[in-house]
Amino acid sequence: MHRSTSSARRTTAAALALAVGVAGGLLVTAAPAQAAPPGDKDVTAVMFEWKFDSVAEACTDTLGPAGYGFVQVSPPQEHIQGGQWWTSYQPVSYEIAGRLGDRGQFKSMVDTCHAAGVKVIADSVVNHMSAGNGTGTGGSSYTKYTYPGVYSAPDFDNCTSQINNYGDRFNVQECELVGLADLDTGEDHVRGKIAGYLNDLLSLGVDGFRIDAAKHMAAGDLADIKSRLGNPNVYWKHEAIHGAGEAVSPSEYLGSGDVQEFRYGRDLKRVLNGENLAYLKNFGEAWGYMSSDKSNVFVANHDTERNGETLSYKDGAGYTLAHVFMLAWPYGNPDVHSGYEFTDRDAGPPSGGQVNACYSDGWKCQHAWREISSMVGFRNAARGQSVTDWWDNGGDQIAFGRGSKAYVAINHEGSSLTRTFQTSLPAGDYCDVQSGRGVTVDGSGRFTAALGADTALALHVDARNCDGGTDPDPVTSGVSFAVNATTTWGQNIYVTGNRPELGNWNPGSALKLDPAAYPVWKLDVELPEGTSFEYKYIRKDASGNATWESGANRTATVTSTKITLNDTWRG
Repeated sequence: MHRSTSSARRTTAAALALAVGVAGGLLVTAAPAQAAPPGDKDVTAVMFEWKFDSVAEACTDTLGPAGYGFVQVSPPQEHIQGGQWWTSYQPVSYEIAGRLGDRGQFKSMVDTCHAAGVKVIADSVVNHMSAGNGTGTGGSSYTKYTYPGVYSAPDFDNCTSQINNYGDRFNVQECELVGLADLDTGEDHVRGKIAGYLNDLLSLGVDGFRIDAAKHMAAGDLADIKSRLGNPNVYWKHEAIHGAGEAVSPSEYLGSGDVQEFRYGRDLKRVLNGENLAYLKNFGEAWGYMSSDKSNVFVANHDTERNGETLSYKDGAGYTLAHVFMLAWPYGNPDVHSGYEFTDRDAGPPSGGQVNACYSDGWKCQHAWREISSMVGFRNAARGQSVTDWWDNGGDQIAFGRGSKAYVAINHEGSSLTRTFQTSLPAGDYCDVQSGRGVTVDGSGRFTAALGADTALALHVDARNCDGGTDPDPVTSGVSFAVNATTTWGQNIYVTGNRPELGNWNPGSALKLDPAAYPVWKLDVELPEGTSFEYKYIRKDASGNATWESGANRTATVTSTKITLNDTWRG
């Protein structure tokens, strides 16, 4: 049995027909829906299983400067003990005492993120408690159905068997999700306890909630709980997984907040992996999805990257380009999942959630990949603009504008693309935030550019000069390595050279490049302006055995604020 509190939910193939209407009159609108995260910045970085102290650092160092509007943190409440990630989704009390940090650390994180201009969403587990007995991460003793000071046996639903029929509403909402004690959210006492927990988080400055396993609670129950909050209009998004022909429809939950549109990520995977990007020309409501202003979307989340339902970091360039498209395309409000490498689907976070540095110890830090983070500013600049100037080649090369504010081109084919693109941008110089190279748009809104295989180009009015303050590259002085190198499973590409910053030719100290745009591996390294250096690439296998590329040492000089090296592995 897979013991995730959400991965085990049945998922079915995406369907283009949207189930409309509400069965049984269960839709209650006690609080008006929050159509999208408030404010001009609607992108959320989902820091999956990051310690609160690490989230605070990310807010200051990357999320705020990149323009993220929100950060979502993993469930903060006390939970069962264990190293697996899903232990965070089995609460035993509503104290803030999980493995990711205590109450003081949580409050400090919220304050730090707010100071960086980033609002905080808490992943909230209120459908159920634990599946067994023991002592929680904060020291609370519990048995299934008995949680001292919180709940006793009468507070749980009478059906104590596992959910086994998603065609039956009672079974889905009254029985137990993978054996977890299912709270009777129709009871006043239970609703009061849940509202009390969420109000406590609001008192610490939380700006919104993701409601885990929303489909397993009646929409009316959740609307009632939300109406009890100190701010009943707080941002609120439901995890309600779409399944064709199921008894419970995600659209039932639109009355009290946004709903996660799971079909979006499923369809992106299908299109990126086996169909044509040209099909995305009318992506969104025309595909049967819920209304754009009520939908939360993602390329992947912690469940779907593990169960194969969507793309994951293991899909290389397709995964990265899907994020470029999502952040450029005006449908829904997007989440960017930022997690860690895994082979064991149950494996918990490296170092218990402590992120000492991105791209080390298995932390993927997708929120900080230049191809992704640069598109957050693009989205903010393009807000409110419709799609214009669509072009495609009938296959996997597309381009489109967002009115007079932004323009993106995506090449998901195996060969390069060179063409003159027609935009609605004002004439002038722009910075391609994907590559950091300058582009000039003429008086007719045209520019000519070349895109390599599996790359993108993105221009917007808030990034006009690659050497100025709008430079998307976090390296203020140094070098951007990019090498085209194929690998087999378990192999990675590193760079080293004759500088301390590059490991002084020591293979053990070589710097690992990131394969997000595979087969191109990338890494930014700070080096003083004017530095001349030698370097070479290394391929390491899973055991750490190193193979050097052939040929003489490569050489380069940092002659300006930064340089970009586009290399090909020499076998």
